[in-house]
Amino acid sequence: MESLLATRGDSAVVVEPPLSQASGYIVVVLVGFIIAFVMVFVTKLLKRTVGEDNEKTEMFMTANRSVTTGLTASAVVSSWLWSTAMLGSTLVGYVNGVSGPFWFAAGCSPMIVFFAVLGISCKRKIPEAHTLLEIIRIRYGKSAHIVYMALCLINNLIAVANMILGASAVITAMTGMHIIAATFLLPVGVAMYTFVGGIKATFLTDYFHTFTIMIILCFFSIKAFTIPEVGSMSNLFELVKAAGERYPVAGNEQGSYLTMTSKGGILFGILHICANFGLVIMDTSFFQKSFSASPSAVVPGYVIGGIAYFAIPWFIGTLASSVVLGLEDNPIFPTFPRRMSSTEVSNGLVLPYFAMTVAGKGGAVGILIITFMAVTSTLSAQIIAVSSIISFDIYRTYLKPNAADKDIIRWCHYGVVFFALFASGFSTMLHYVGIDLGWTLYMLGVLTCPGIFPTTFSILWRRQSKAAAIISPLLGMATGIAVWLGSAYALYGAVTIATTGMTLPCVYGTVASAFSPLPYSLIITLFMPENFDWADFRNEKLAFEVDHNAIGTADAKKTEAILEAELSETDLHSQPHLKRWGRIAFMWAIATFLGHWVLWPLPMYASKYIFNAGFYTAWLVVGVIWLWITLLVVGFYPIIDGRVEIMEVWRAVRAGKAKSKSKPSAESVDSSGTSSIVVSEETQQPMGNGEDKPKP
Repeated sequence: MESLLATRGDSAVVVEPPLSQASGYIVVVLVGFIIAFVMVFVTKLLKRTVGEDNEKTEMFMTANRSVTTGLTASAVVSSWLWSTAMLGSTLVGYVNGVSGPFWFAAGCSPMIVFFAVLGISCKRKIPEAHTLLEIIRIRYGKSAHIVYMALCLINNLIAVANMILGASAVITAMTGMHIIAATFLLPVGVAMYTFVGGIKATFLTDYFHTFTIMIILCFFSIKAFTIPEVGSMSNLFELVKAAGERYPVAGNEQGSYLTMTSKGGILFGILHICANFGLVIMDTSFFQKSFSASPSAVVPGYVIGGIAYFAIPWFIGTLASSVVLGLEDNPIFPTFPRRMSSTEVSNGLVLPYFAMTVAGKGGAVGILIITFMAVTSTLSAQIIAVSSIISFDIYRTYLKPNAADKDIIRWCHYGVVFFALFASGFSTMLHYVGIDLGWTLYMLGVLTCPGIFPTTFSILWRRQSKAAAIISPLLGMATGIAVWLGSAYALYGAVTIATTGMTLPCVYGTVASAFSPLPYSLIITLFMPENFDWADFRNEKLAFEVDHNAIGTADAKKTEAILEAELSETDLHSQPHLKRWGRIAFMWAIATFLGHWVLWPLPMYASKYIFNAGFYTAWLVVGVIWLWITLLVVGFYPIIDGRVEIMEVWRAVRAGKAKSKSKPSAESVDSSGTSSIVVSEETQQPMGNGEDKPKP
């Protein structure tokens, strides 16, 4: 990255924001509040119609572990559809050419699919868990619990700061809104609906936001070729080819943007896949979503979501960076007659400038909306993850072990508000010391990767010892930071924000941070071996009672069947279906890594092939088809998969309206399957026995 950007000045000329400040506040504040109120309404509706009571901990934190495949896949795509996924992929595409967006996407999909292995293993071994840290505490004790709590919180904080820094810079560039105002206002609406709705509100907003983003991205995938300056894929190829001749890329084959043989590209690919393994495995929100999914939805949800996600950074990054490179010297480009400055590139403004180039103010509005949708959706997952750590792993573990439902929910609420404010303040601090999207994108792996192998071993390998689990990630982080800072000093003569954000120090530091814990863990375990009994996970009661009150008879029976399938069969050998899903997940993880990271890109890197017009056109055609398939997956599959519950809600709403005058009660089913006396929400009086029920 530095070889290209070092030649650029930070011109005092700035691009006039295409939209007014009022537009920024309308989207960030008004639209945020509208979405929050809609989600609150939906949450209340689900409670009234199908008994999803978010005042109960199991519903608030794990959605009663019954989320379907379609909604899980949509939530998985949304979890990685950060604002930085789109902004960052276009950034590395602008810097390295076509290799950049590909390596960005290849650095995400394999570990998303791999997470299905961890998710289904947790379902099989500890089905009542709420957070990753509960697993660590039960296996290794409180000292390990505290270490991993710190690692997870660092991971969540760095991830959120990365999102907010990129999103705030884009919103400021599009509207002129003060960047600090954007930084503090973005989490407000998120905190509102997360506060009320919990994890199910996160799933629902994931779906709504991701569907909206995909519609806008698919619009850009067509709109880019309708402007006369681009016209067609073959003409775009000529524009990018000419850009490579004007501004050859150091480290690329013949300086071309149209080759996978890119030193900068493959270095970023190594850095990105290591960093993202850390982000996924140490992100408690991914574990929460796998805990919330029904047993049969974990593996297909993560596999479908991971593969569908690939198209977004790959195609959008390729298209947007190609248009910007090709039209940067054209009068329709926002910065004409100058090129983008290093600050603009590092702030992630390649995508916004692409949108302004192809669609004017309408494009700016589209980027404003997708940036807002992406950052708030992923913020919701991060906030609920941190609130779960505060409520379960701090409050329930160390302050009040016998905490009741209402206590846990109250501390979840405290956690939501606290982390929203703290993350905004931390992001503001980073901004004022000169840290931006580009810096965090390259260096975050140094801090997120030390827990990759120790955490994976904690779930999959019974022999890792307590000492290895505690010491190896701490030594790994120390090793990574030392290599990162030492490389910056050795290569550039100083340790500054600028030198620590360079590619090579970040690559060396991230690889050291990710892989050094592997030998540390193996060596320590060799000298201090243990043999953990997986059955010990089931000796501790973690789940709260699932309340069946106010659930209609049919829905209660369905919920009870789910719970029986998931919780009653505690013997591992009595769950062959989960073992089978584990084998399927492992095969898909290997296939995805080999396909996306080895068999596809590495032969192209070794061949030194430079795209011709036909190959470049095919590259884009495959990308746009894949993108539209992703739209179908995240937009329509959840509706089809959840049609039964949707119809139940619809029938309950209609029945409620028809009987609103008499205000009848709903019949509940207790855990034994028999009818029980319930209390009407409207009258708060006990309804009669089965003979007093109103007739249908």
